[in-house]
Amino acid sequence: MLAYIIRKILYGIAVLWGVATLVFFLFNILPGDPAQMMLGQRADKEAVDAIREELGLNRSLGRQYVNYLNDLVPLSFYENDAEVLEKRAPFLKVATIGTTAVLLKKPYLRMSYQSRRNVTDVLGEAFPNTFLLALVSITFAMVVGLLIGILTAVYNTRFLNRLTLFITTIGMSLPSFFAAILMAWIFGFLLENITGLGMTGSLYSVDDYGRGEYLSLANLILPALTLGMRPLAVIVELTRTSLLEAMSMDYVRTAKAKGLSKTRIICVHALRNALNPVVTAVSGWFASLMAGAVFVEYVFDWKGIGVVIVDSLEKYDFPVIMGAVLLIALMLVVINIVVDIIYGIIDPRVRIG
Repeated sequence: MLAYIIRKILYGIAVLWGVATLVFFLFNILPGDPAQMMLGQRADKEAVDAIREELGLNRSLGRQYVNYLNDLVPLSFYENDAEVLEKRAPFLKVATIGTTAVLLKKPYLRMSYQSRRNVTDVLGEAFPNTFLLALVSITFAMVVGLLIGILTAVYNTRFLNRLTLFITTIGMSLPSFFAAILMAWIFGFLLENITGLGMTGSLYSVDDYGRGEYLSLANLILPALTLGMRPLAVIVELTRTSLLEAMSMDYVRTAKAKGLSKTRIICVHALRNALNPVVTAVSGWFASLMAGAVFVEYVFDWKGIGVVIVDSLEKYDFPVIMGAVLLIALMLVVINIVVDIIYGIIDPRVRIG
């Protein structure tokens, strides 16, 4: 089991390295000079060159890539200079080799070109909002999706089958940005007097009377419902199909022959085995929602990573964009590793190969 876990972790590290490499070269071959963008088009050449030297943009692409990976990995090598090391804080100085300091630190995602703040701090403020939105969305999709899927599989009537088809078709066919605009327009504009919901808003709203920010959970409803529509459609269809297949298996017929109640047969025997593909879908969708929330967050002005990414794209703030992509990739990798380990514990056959 330990070898299986180590293999999965090493695979995850390799994926993150591939993502970091792709992101670095993608954004470094794009046209535009970050130093010029920071100072404006009228900046003199000396000031631009100074910024380029400060950011390390005057070095070769290969050297920049090595320095970027050095910033990301926990065990790093830097010039033993107080100003250089201050940007990487907090850290633990493991050793000093000549003029080089060996540090044990958290990943350093560089500084924002526009705000001059640490990218980790920028993403740290936005990440909880995105995480909460994704968590509420997948919880809504899982609870409602399992309920509808189980009902349609157990009763299997024409009406419920048509309802399932309608839900899955709408959920899978509507693009997230269009669904967000539609939900905001209908429930936040046309029916605002009934729903009491606004078209836009984040987790915290500003009081009109100058009393500061206050928690506004109502703003979470529309983006969460919009973001949960597609995983809801997948979970409904998977639950229905898997449960119908499980109820036709020999062990279910044996349970019926023993005289067990229908509820016990469904909940204890059939549903327990039918949930495997649903669990896989839920774990995958939760990680995907972290990445797919960009358009939904932007439409509803939900202050999460999606809004940060869009704003950074408009300003060519590459360190923030690269850090956001790496954070999303890390979430995907960690969730997949955890799910694989859980499967390995439940079914030892998964660990083979």
